[in-house]
Amino acid sequence: MFSNPIVVGLTLSLLAGLATTIGALIGLLVKKNDFKVLALGLGLSAGVMIYVSFAELLMNAIGHIGFLPANLAFFGGLLLIYLVDILVPHEYIAECLPTSGDTKTKKLARTGVMTAIGIAIHNVAEGMAVLVGTVHSLGVGLVLAVAIAIHNIPEGISVSLPIFCATGSRKKAFWFSFCSGLTEPLGALMAIIFLWPFMTPFFVNILLAFVGGIMVYISFDEILPAAHRYGEEHVVALGIILGMIVMAGTLTVLR
Repeated sequence: MFSNPIVVGLTLSLLAGLATTIGALIGLLVKKNDFKVLALGLGLSAGVMIYVSFAELLMNAIGHIGFLPANLAFFGGLLLIYLVDILVPHEYIAECLPTSGDTKTKKLARTGVMTAIGIAIHNVAEGMAVLVGTVHSLGVGLVLAVAIAIHNIPEGISVSLPIFCATGSRKKAFWFSFCSGLTEPLGALMAIIFLWPFMTPFFVNILLAFVGGIMVYISFDEILPAAHRYGEEHVVALGIILGMIVMAGTLTVLR
């Protein structure tokens, strides 16, 4: 069964997606009111997401499909999530998670939900990329899956930590993070069922640049403002630097 590249691709995408649960568990080890750790963790998550969006998703897309198409896709992702942010009432997002009711806590809950949505969309594209890479070459698929699994760990933290601190519920924090990771194999399944005839390298790179734009917007509009509300600016800056270093080191080792 595992000689079939499609089965192998689905398995790798599932394992990569489940790495978010490791981050979720790490996030749940933090005390609920330890806001300095929360600020550091949010800064780290933003650093990972921003760095991987520019240094990996956008740069790879530019290398494969050219500067203009990649940037059009990138800014398309930015504009789409901007419109969603304007058109979807924020109070509905906050009410996804019952909190104590104060504005600050609702904003933190919203940050967790919006981050989960952004990462879920991102993971769909990554699942497609893992499947296509595995079908092309087992080595390519394996490298992609390992890289994605490693950076899914801090992404899991960025979902679970604000939700836990806003609601006090470890169960809700874990399940939001877990479900955002499951969209990775869902993306691989969607690639097989709906998009296989269109799943060219050009389309995959357009998709990855597009979700890079979504992740950058969420980092600047949701994660970093939340981090600054809960910690000193130098703690947040340190988290951003550490997140970028972690992602740069990961990509260096896997190249």
